[in-house]
Amino acid sequence: MTDIPCVILAGGLARRMGGGDKALKRVGSQTILGRVIGRMAPQVSHLALNANGDPERFAEFGLPVIADGIADYPGPLAGILAGMQWADGLGARRVASVAADGPFLPRDLILRLALATTPVATAASGGFTHPVIGIFDVSLADDLEAALLAGERKIDRWTARHGVSEIEWPVVPFDPFFNANSPDDLAVAEAVLKAYPEA
Repeated sequence: MTDIPCVILAGGLARRMGGGDKALKRVGSQTILGRVIGRMAPQVSHLALNANGDPERFAEFGLPVIADGIADYPGPLAGILAGMQWADGLGARRVASVAADGPFLPRDLILRLALATTPVATAASGGFTHPVIGIFDVSLADDLEAALLAGERKIDRWTARHGVSEIEWPVVPFDPFFNANSPDDLAVAEAVLKAYPEA
């Protein structure tokens, strides 16, 4: 476990999943969110959930639920900002963020990201970056809030201004950053879990 808190980003609209909370869809015997919590809890000091709307729908998970502070669903940057502000209240210098729709997050995620010396460190795999899965200096909160209020919505464009380390994970036998955005993706996740029960 590290001294870094983590916010799980579940503030999106899940349009490709047909609406609702995709994190509450099941893979195997658990919800995706349950899998994310189980994977991240041993790695971080505190966990919170970034979600909008009625927080009671997540009550069974026992996590604080933090809504976006910027209106109209401006995307994951707003969730990262909410996480930074929450982490600052805990006295933390850095905050991690992960997506709520990733059922196979690596067990060494925070350990490896935390070794970076840049203000931002994000995960990468298979030639792709995963900019919402990362660690961010809490001191960037004011700059991020100003960027959001100015209309910035592209996370990698914002992070590029501050210095980013990209930490690579292998994609064999499966990509640990696979995310379930659609019903077809849920079927793929079930197949991965059947082939690799420890995924």
